[in-house]
Amino acid sequence: MSLAGTVLRLTIIATLAVAGPALALSPRQILSEAAFRTRDKQVALNQIGEAERGAAAQVARDPANRDAGLLRAMAIGYRGKLNHSRGDALAARKQFEAFVASDPRDAEAAAAIGTWHLDSVLELGGMVAGMAIGAKKATGLAMMEKSVALGGRRAFYAGLTGLLRLAIDPADARGRALVEVASTASMPEPLDRQMQASALALLPVLKVGDRKAIEKLARQLLPFGRLHR
Repeated sequence: MSLAGTVLRLTIIATLAVAGPALALSPRQILSEAAFRTRDKQVALNQIGEAERGAAAQVARDPANRDAGLLRAMAIGYRGKLNHSRGDALAARKQFEAFVASDPRDAEAAAAIGTWHLDSVLELGGMVAGMAIGAKKATGLAMMEKSVALGGRRAFYAGLTGLLRLAIDPADARGRALVEVASTASMPEPLDRQMQASALALLPVLKVGDRKAIEKLARQLLPFGRLHR
């Protein structure tokens, strides 16, 4: 190999070595990929496990890392959802409640506990969800509204709340209004862009007014809604 070829090869190797770690996905990105793009249950569980380990490692390095701690709790909750694990579901709820208690103005923590309650109602039905794990529709709705109020008109909070409300009741006027808000709200984070795209996908169905179609699509647009189980 010529000197020029050797230099080029070493340059490429060095570039890849530097770029490799930068290309690694964060726990948040991995969870988002699992929740909104992955279609296979086992692949999703593998991604959730990877995100949980990554978040746990961040917490081990910095116990005060609130974001990593919340992401770890989300991963546990997602695993519980896919595996129908009561233990994981209750463990996630306990952690979400601790985050809300430590900072009542944390919009993401409020959305996490609100989603936990409403998603449990969607999965199990109101009566069974209440008896089995203590999930309550009223608590979920209140916490989701709190997340919207605290979220600074971000598309994520309005959109997620709207989808959850319409998945439970496709005639919910507040849910429709929130989806409309999300369709034009601010998008500072990737999850905002994801939720705005979901809101825009749902708007034409809302205009037609077919309740079965609204409920079906709202459920599909929620995290893991398109997962093949």
